[in-house]
Amino acid sequence: MKHQNWIVGALSAIAFLAPAAAANPSDLPANLPSDLPADLPSDLPADLPPAPLNLTPEVIEQSPVLQRWIEAVPNVRVDIRNDPSFVTRLQVGYSYFPSSDGTSGFAVGIEDLFIAETPLTVSADYQQTFDGDRLTYGADLHYYVLPLGGYFNLAPTVGYRAAKSDNFYDINGANLGVRLRFVPSRTSAADITLDQSWIVGDSQGLSITQINFGYAVTQDLRLSTDLEWQSTASRGDSRVGINLEWAL
Repeated sequence: MKHQNWIVGALSAIAFLAPAAAANPSDLPANLPSDLPADLPSDLPADLPPAPLNLTPEVIEQSPVLQRWIEAVPNVRVDIRNDPSFVTRLQVGYSYFPSSDGTSGFAVGIEDLFIAETPLTVSADYQQTFDGDRLTYGADLHYYVLPLGGYFNLAPTVGYRAAKSDNFYDINGANLGVRLRFVPSRTSAADITLDQSWIVGDSQGLSITQINFGYAVTQDLRLSTDLEWQSTASRGDSRVGINLEWAL
């Protein structure tokens, strides 16, 4: 029993003296590096900046992403939500009018020209048969109410539009409606757009429904297919279009 008490007492003394002994500089190991600075501060900040990238200027000049990250680390989440998942496009194409004896025509336009850094865009188009019996033209403003970088968006539409079909109707006035867009690829590789609007400036009125399927061929060149229906209370017309689109 006495031997056990002696051992416990000895261990307690060692535990008590150990911190003091470790703090004694004379007891430190003799093989520490000799090139340590003598005035090394003890209160170094925890948020030291990262070391610069060991890259050649040529590599940095060829990478806009690296240049941006070197200037400031971007907020990737905010960029993804607000960087548009669709682009401005110039269009030119061929149109076929099944309801007008299968005549052919052309269409030109611009889609989603952004106004500064806002969710407001302008679209304008002109389409007609080669014989001039049918034509439609106009310009619209779209205000996208959801984050521009999302896969889905919707926008109220307001603008002006005129439409003529043989001798059946000749309508023009304010164009009011809505646009729905689905973008499965943020790189503008493909998208589907549905536009529904009404020309309300005329007593007769005209409903216009258009579906556009767009898909990329290269980074700047796209193909799109239009399906469009125009209808009044007494007349319905249709159009199918194949367009080339240049991304701006």
